[in-house]
Amino acid sequence: MGVIKINHSFATQVTPDRMFKALILDSHNICPKLMFSSIKSIEFVEGQGEAGSIKQINFTEASPFKYVRHRIDAIDEEKFTCKHTLIEGDALMDKLEYITYEVKFEGYGRGGCICKLSSEYKAKEGVEIKEEDIELGKDRAIGMYEVVEAYLLAHPRAYT
Repeated sequence: MGVIKINHSFATQVTPDRMFKALILDSHNICPKLMFSSIKSIEFVEGQGEAGSIKQINFTEASPFKYVRHRIDAIDEEKFTCKHTLIEGDALMDKLEYITYEVKFEGYGRGGCICKLSSEYKAKEGVEIKEEDIELGKDRAIGMYEVVEAYLLAHPRAYT
């Protein structure tokens, strides 16, 4: 049983407010449209997006997973931060109790931002987490951010 913490950041040419609006506040609408080959739908099981809400992501048959559920632990629209925890679903692979994510978008340069991501993986009793399991999940999350970034760059009036 253990906890592994991972930090990652990357720069984007999109402003923090637009990235936050698209990826955090409206992910349930934009992600299934942009990533239709892997995400079937995203719906709120509890709440409407405020702290305490539970969001379920349903994947398509092309995905190795059926669904995951995230609980929104904290959200700050003024500071462009969000903390959420993956609490249920086959992405936990019967190895993890939970994965907690913290996301922060900070202004950078002329109209861009730095996306700061930190993840905490809590293993179940007697389970050792492998680096390759974490890398796969991290790559999927970053891929989602890159798809939304490309959409926002191509549609400069979206999420303004």
